[in-house]
Amino acid sequence: MKDVKVLGPGCKRCVATADLVRAEAERLGIPVQLEKVTDYAEIARYGIAATPGLVIDGKVVHAGGLPKAEDLARWLAA
Repeated sequence: MKDVKVLGPGCKRCVATADLVRAEAERLGIPVQLEKVTDYAEIARYGIAATPGLVIDGKVVHAGGLPKAEDLARWLAA
C-alpha cells in the first residue's frame, strides 16, 4: 500500500489532486492510503513553496499545480 499525502490548504487544486490520485491508483489497481495535510507548519516541513504538494511514501514528488496522470502513474508504480 502506498502512503500518499496531499499538501495544501484545501483549495480546489488540492481537492482535484486528491481526486486524481484516487482515480489513477484505482485504474492501476494500486491500494493507497490518502491523507490531506492542511497544517502550514507540517507542509513547511516538506520544504515545498507552492501547493498542492504530493508526497508518496515519504518522498516529495510534486509541488504546485495539478500533476499529470502519466506522472502519477509513474510515481505510484515506483
